[in-house]
Amino acid sequence: MKKIILTLIAAVGLVAGAAHAAGGDTIAWDKAPNKTNDLASLQNGAKVFVNYCLSCHSAAYMRFNRLRDIGLTEQQIKDNLLFTTDKVGETMKASIDPKQAKEWFGANPPDLTVIARSRAGHGGTGADYLYTFLRTFYRDDTKATGWNNLAFPSVGMPHVLWQLQGERRPVFEEHESHGHKTHVFKGWEQITPGTMTPLQFDQNIGDLVNYLQWMGEPAQNTRWRVGVWVLMFLGVFTIIAWRLNAAFWKDVK
Repeated sequence: MKKIILTLIAAVGLVAGAAHAAGGDTIAWDKAPNKTNDLASLQNGAKVFVNYCLSCHSAAYMRFNRLRDIGLTEQQIKDNLLFTTDKVGETMKASIDPKQAKEWFGANPPDLTVIARSRAGHGGTGADYLYTFLRTFYRDDTKATGWNNLAFPSVGMPHVLWQLQGERRPVFEEHESHGHKTHVFKGWEQITPGTMTPLQFDQNIGDLVNYLQWMGEPAQNTRWRVGVWVLMFLGVFTIIAWRLNAAFWKDVK
């Protein structure tokens, strides 16, 4: 038994050490804007998603006509967002061939319907991760796609938004503590400009992340709103029940 316990302790130590070493050169997640009630932001996010994400990533559990919930008319959806189907009631399926995708990227691009809910971790919410991931691509000629990412090192996904953001290089400072060297991220060096300013790009990524949050649970805002009213009702009803109980039992000794 003692030998087993010591083996388990050693294994935990190795895992912790590996995690520390792997995380030494990564960055903290930025806080994503949480504006799932902002219809203009959601509409722009839906446009960015369809134009830049849907060619490779499906959202197989979301139908185009559900976008009416964020203020778009059926005609607007047909005119501006139906690139992979001609029916507004169809689900958002990618046009890429799965076999070709696996050959190009090493694996099929994941479905993004609930991506914002599935990527939460110790660094923050799933939205925080996506907001950081989509803004931290950099040119890396050693990779097959020519790109790398600070939030997801050696990711197989290329930087599909590079023309908007331009090309950047991360700047690190090396720190040594107790014989262990780490690289601390300090900022970015712009190599070539994009068609958007850094502020405009961050705003568009924020809109995209807001849409991905909303898509993961379109009824979320309604659930919160109804939940507040339910809690208020229960609070008032509890007071009424308490006073009624006192009135019924006041003459009972």
